[in-house]
Amino acid sequence: MSTHRTILWFRNDLRLSDNPALFSAVRAGTILPIFVHDETHPEDLKPGSASRVWLHHSLQSLSMSLGGRLAVFCGDPLELIPNLVAQYQITQVSWNRQYEPWAIKRDTRLKKLLKDSGIVVESYNGSLLWEPWEIHKSDKTPYRVFTPFFRKGCLSATEPRKPLSKPQKINFLEHQEPTAVDTLDLMPSVTWHESLMDHWDIGENGAQKRLKTFIGSGIKKYKEGRNFPAENYVSCLSPHLHFGEISPNQAWHDARNLPMNENIDHFCSELGWREFSHNLLFHNPNLPTVNLQKKFDKFPWSTDTNHLTAWQRGLTGIPFVDAGMRELWATGTMHNRVRMVVGSFLVKNLLLDWRHGERWFWDCLFDADLANNSAGWQWVAGCGADAAPYFRIFNPVTQGQKFDPTGTYIRKYIPEIAKLPNKYLCNPWEAPSDVLSLAEVILGDTYPKPIISLSSSRSLALQAFASTKDIVTS
Repeated sequence: MSTHRTILWFRNDLRLSDNPALFSAVRAGTILPIFVHDETHPEDLKPGSASRVWLHHSLQSLSMSLGGRLAVFCGDPLELIPNLVAQYQITQVSWNRQYEPWAIKRDTRLKKLLKDSGIVVESYNGSLLWEPWEIHKSDKTPYRVFTPFFRKGCLSATEPRKPLSKPQKINFLEHQEPTAVDTLDLMPSVTWHESLMDHWDIGENGAQKRLKTFIGSGIKKYKEGRNFPAENYVSCLSPHLHFGEISPNQAWHDARNLPMNENIDHFCSELGWREFSHNLLFHNPNLPTVNLQKKFDKFPWSTDTNHLTAWQRGLTGIPFVDAGMRELWATGTMHNRVRMVVGSFLVKNLLLDWRHGERWFWDCLFDADLANNSAGWQWVAGCGADAAPYFRIFNPVTQGQKFDPTGTYIRKYIPEIAKLPNKYLCNPWEAPSDVLSLAEVILGDTYPKPIISLSSSRSLALQAFASTKDIVTS
């Protein structure tokens, strides 16, 4: 056994089980576990408000798991870590890799700086099933279409590694640094977040419980059930995965240990979409801001800020859209089916730039992952890789009627129209006046009138897309 004195740098891997960097560092000797709230983030990529709240609670959970030994810092890792190396006579620094473009640049610089000083540096894959550079076409170029990426690229590659066990014993270095997570000042000054906490059990233990519940029941009807926002057939694992409270390897192998069927396959393909998004970001560092399809650079986006505000607040007058936006505000997440509908409404009915949606989700989502968020918005806007074609415009009325047929989801988040019969719940503007009166709904007062016409806005969207140079309409 080696006798390294190792700084273990936690990042988006806030767990003890299946943590490759931790597993290796513990075997190498004693460790100083740290977390650095990196203030050198590009300004527009700093964690959003919801992410900061989740991070605070996740770090508290991790610190408890480490017996209060987690040292937290705020500043520049390129200055802080070398200082800690000198202060504690550290011989090794270990971390699990991050794949955001700015993080890759930072880590490359730090690795060189440390190695030039004679420090051993070890980095591991703790957050993806496959490294982004491992999955590519036969000509070595990256995939731009999901199905061959997953079926030909991922599933023909080496099976994702088996999860590692939690260390039975950790030998800690003694240190005098402050460890209180509160010193990072991650929590908001007002208490808007308190109701959101009722929906989540943040931390590694909560993540494991969530996975166990999903594998035990939700996955049985996952392929079809995941389309219905009022049903409990989604995993709700995305924020736990984003912060690394659970690894994709744990989710993958727990699912694959079940008898294989279409539900298991579909869940694994959703993990594959996560891999695809990270692959896209790795090969396209400007994914959060630049259209992958350049023909969209001249798209005539609207600049109507009133429409944007109505969308953000869930006051568009389109119930299925408003329910989704209010779910986001109330829980810090949004059902995947509804994400597609509200995204389509923003970019194809309101003709607002997809980057407005990306920024709003970045601030409001607990699972605001740079790769997933960017790729998802480019997909729904039609300008990304393997994107929904521009003429695919989700109708929020028919989507609501099909996937929330009893109105349970809409009534939960829009109680002011809860008394409407199902026939008019997704389209209250078509309800006769006596039906509205009986349901105590006054359009334009107790609930907004639609801010746009779905049919005419769809036509305008098709015209706008068709007028963009080089876009074909066939």
